[in-house]
Amino acid sequence: MKYIVFLVIIGLLIWLWRSKSANKSSDGGLPLVGQPAPGFDLPDTRGHRHRLSDYRGRWLVLYFYPKADTPGCTRQSCKFRDDWQSFQQMGVALAGISADAPAANAAFALKFHLPFPLFSDTGGAFARQYGAWMNLGITGFPRRYTYLIDPDGRIAKVYTDVSVSEHSQEVLTDLKRLTGY
Repeated sequence: MKYIVFLVIIGLLIWLWRSKSANKSSDGGLPLVGQPAPGFDLPDTRGHRHRLSDYRGRWLVLYFYPKADTPGCTRQSCKFRDDWQSFQQMGVALAGISADAPAANAAFALKFHLPFPLFSDTGGAFARQYGAWMNLGITGFPRRYTYLIDPDGRIAKVYTDVSVSEHSQEVLTDLKRLTGY
């Protein structure tokens, strides 16, 4: 029994160390406000490629979510859906990103009538650039982080402590403050 407890403690310590060191690596740190947003080239649910440069000249909300069609991700995405008209009126683009395959994101978007694109970052390379990847040893998933990117392609705001029920309104409030809308 002592050996099992010892192995569990060692395993947890290794997991914590790997998780912390993943966030401090050169491709895993959070981009800072004012820095250029890391570029991307990701497919949406229809297979169309999206790049950061496609959104030049307008505000962009990128929200990472761990897994399509799970309770927290559904609540968060549906709140963005419910506030979609407000984002549209402000001219703000909105996109969700997960490590799910395009087909899983497509089913999620269809089921909940999500009007904005969902990008597939299978493998998490893009999430790592944003410091939004939770490494769990042989697997991992995106953390629930959101980034506001200004029309010049720079990080304007980073959200790392997201309340799925209130987040959409929080983002809208900050966008209104930042844009003067």
